[in-house]
Amino acid sequence: MAAMPLAHISWAIADNADRPACDAFFIDLFGAETAYEMLVTPETAKYRFDREERLMVVGDTMLIPIAPAGPGAEPGNPLGDMLRRTAGPNRWIGLAFRVADLKAADRWFRAAGFELHYDRGMENHYFLITKRQAMGMRIEVMQGELPNDPRLKPDWQPRKWRDDHPLGIEGLLSIDLACGDLGEAQALFAERLGWRALGERDLPEGGRRGAAFDMGDAVLEALTPPREGDAGICGITFKVKDAQAAWRYLDTRGFELIGNAATRFAIEPRQAHGRLIWFCENLPTGWPEPHSAIRHPAQFPEV
Repeated sequence: MAAMPLAHISWAIADNADRPACDAFFIDLFGAETAYEMLVTPETAKYRFDREERLMVVGDTMLIPIAPAGPGAEPGNPLGDMLRRTAGPNRWIGLAFRVADLKAADRWFRAAGFELHYDRGMENHYFLITKRQAMGMRIEVMQGELPNDPRLKPDWQPRKWRDDHPLGIEGLLSIDLACGDLGEAQALFAERLGWRALGERDLPEGGRRGAAFDMGDAVLEALTPPREGDAGICGITFKVKDAQAAWRYLDTRGFELIGNAATRFAIEPRQAHGRLIWFCENLPTGWPEPHSAIRHPAQFPEV
């Protein structure tokens, strides 16, 4: 299949009162820039928004923490219940990919054996593949543009995160997925979805083994054995230009770090609003350099 550019990564926050602090964490520590914020206000009440969220970019990566709000804060609301159920340490909702023709993507995914879900009123914008079909990772396939997406503007300069910010982020290196069976991951990601297999490796921490797949402009690495609390996506890794410098910056900011700068390291998740966010300087053998193809939505062949 055609490589699918990564549009965004999302995760859930159970209580909307905690969302502003999570957003502030990424804005302050990562220099995240806000593309758009959806809020429930008296002016927007007529739209019946059931969540609040801020679309933030770090380099070419868009991150979206989502919390139930408005009708979503009420027990029994489908979206709110999903967010409350999904929220938890080291748990993420899923990935969104940008395609050129939603109907062509629909036909391709159905031919590959996936069941698709459309939210009412959004039939021309996106469809969803549930977590049970993708090893605990929800997949959103979207057509069009995200609100005020700066990555699509002609003057967009993601290099400033590498050159001007103390973390020196060069781009999103990979997304970790908890996996019970690497053979199952191979069958799903390489054979059904057609993502190029990049091989297997032993991870430097925790005795885990990973199988990596090239999604198009980011790498998905299935990790086994899963750890207690792991479900679907369990972490992301940013490539940095100087791991020692990034380590020193985080250390001077008072963060507890796990791992080591020679391989990869992360902020202790309790200090990162429950997310496991890794940093790595060295590119694993055979992996592509971080890049974004968000300006080139995937084209699907007729089936």
